[in-house]
Amino acid sequence: MIRIGIDLGGTKIEGIVLAEDGRQLARRRVPTPRGDYDGTVAAIAALVGALDQEAGGIGSVGVGIPGVISPRTGLVKNANSTWLIGHPLDKDLERALGRPVRLENDANCFAVSEATDGAAAGAATVFGVIIGTGVGGGIVVHGRPLTGRHAIAGEWGHNPLPWPTAAEWPGPDCFCGRRGCLERWVSGPAFAQDHERNTGEALATAEIVARAAAGDSAAAASLDRYADRLARGLAGIVNVLDPDVIVLGGGMSNVARLYEVLPRLLGDYCFSDGVDTPIRPARHGDSSGVRGAAWLWQPGDV
Repeated sequence: MIRIGIDLGGTKIEGIVLAEDGRQLARRRVPTPRGDYDGTVAAIAALVGALDQEAGGIGSVGVGIPGVISPRTGLVKNANSTWLIGHPLDKDLERALGRPVRLENDANCFAVSEATDGAAAGAATVFGVIIGTGVGGGIVVHGRPLTGRHAIAGEWGHNPLPWPTAAEWPGPDCFCGRRGCLERWVSGPAFAQDHERNTGEALATAEIVARAAAGDSAAAASLDRYADRLARGLAGIVNVLDPDVIVLGGGMSNVARLYEVLPRLLGDYCFSDGVDTPIRPARHGDSSGVRGAAWLWQPGDV
């Protein structure tokens, strides 16, 4: 069995072929036809055909997208690649490819990858966290993504920051129309904006982290505020889902200090007499999305 994974991004479409044991057999990238739905379907179909040929077989196909298929309508919703919205992408790809296609949100694919052969391999319940330009998440139970009744399971970024202080209330405006969402506190841009609000310095996230490591007290305070907010958000997940492992991905997951302080902070907020939930960086990094799309097909599925 060979598995083809497709990661549909806003600027590129990446494809991978995995052998049954997870070895990479082929990998390709093509530009995304931005704003062109039919062109996007055609580009994915052509990419899958090229990967089939390179791998020497017909593979199962999983696709990760920056959105979801609505269970109510069967059409794409919540996609930041807006030209996908309102289309039956999974059905159109199946027609173009002449085979079944499994389509999932890209954060779910990230979580599937890390739960299958990544940082959470072997864990029964995994919460995969994306903390980059935005904030997202995916839930995997026994190797399968948990999508939910409305296909929004894991969307923790648009819950409010738990236990806000007076200085944090009501919080910054969010594009979703509400205020104080976790995305406006624990994304990479939110971290930089919080530092600027408190210091007057407009710095890149990497520079703030570097200054904190070098002993800059203002930068260290910004990082401490960020870690505490992230711990509060994750505590809400632990209190509801109680996952066996939490895996961090996205740009902020590269901050080494988080793995030192989050386990201690998490215990301050969870409703338990003790908390030892492992919090780990993603093993496959930026490749987790496309690998997870391939792993949407598990042994025994085909």
